[in-house]
Amino acid sequence: MIRLGVNTVLFVGQDLETALRHIAWAGYDGVELSAIKGMCEHLELDRWEEQAEGIKSMAADYGLDLLSMEEGALDEERLEKAFAAAQALGVPVVNVGPGGKADVDEDFERQTDLLAAMAELAEGFGVTLCVKAHVRASIYSTPTTLRAMRKISSPSFGIDMDPSHIHRAGENPAEALGQVLSRVRHVHIRDCRGGGPSPGEPALQACGRGDIDLAAYFKAMVEGGYDGPVCLEVIGAKDYPLSRQAIVAAESYGYMNACLKALGAR
Repeated sequence: MIRLGVNTVLFVGQDLETALRHIAWAGYDGVELSAIKGMCEHLELDRWEEQAEGIKSMAADYGLDLLSMEEGALDEERLEKAFAAAQALGVPVVNVGPGGKADVDEDFERQTDLLAAMAELAEGFGVTLCVKAHVRASIYSTPTTLRAMRKISSPSFGIDMDPSHIHRAGENPAEALGQVLSRVRHVHIRDCRGGGPSPGEPALQACGRGDIDLAAYFKAMVEGGYDGPVCLEVIGAKDYPLSRQAIVAAESYGYMNACLKALGAR
């Protein structure tokens, strides 16, 4: 069964327990822990050992699975800590961005070499490293994602498929999904108004508020046999009050759950 979660970056400015409580109240199955340095560190990788038991206990108290972690940067030192933390917490997937600049071949080769090395490191911890196409980065589209898939053969390397970035690359996310689905191990999801480069105001990133046909995206996901986590990732909500952050989470859950129920997938 596809499990729905929320990246705690939506609840930037709130403590982790507050985020988990509201994610559970909204109906989600689980959570993606934000460990994004400089943006939102609900999981602080420099002291993850101090936090691990508390995080597991809180997640259990609220009936939430620990679906994934987003570390963000392709940084070897931080990723080794992320993999160790993921192993201890029982988190199966660590998500990163690709880094580098779009259409610079040297950047693509350097960043995919690093991804390959980090996937090998992840394998030793029993964790999967996932990367997503990211606006203006070395991997930013379906063709560049496919190129990375061909290059990196490690079973501990996967794709984090985010329709908003594919939309901003000028593609149809529902049509693009099938091309990469064989290696997709995680889905970041949000809506997007317009063509970018940013995904827009946080409220308009709520599923159903933007221009992406997310119903078609879920249909492609279900028909393709995907059964991994789908985690809402809404960024930029640091100036939102808790009530508004919670509304974005709850509204998105209602949309996604309705789509999946209509498809017989929940």
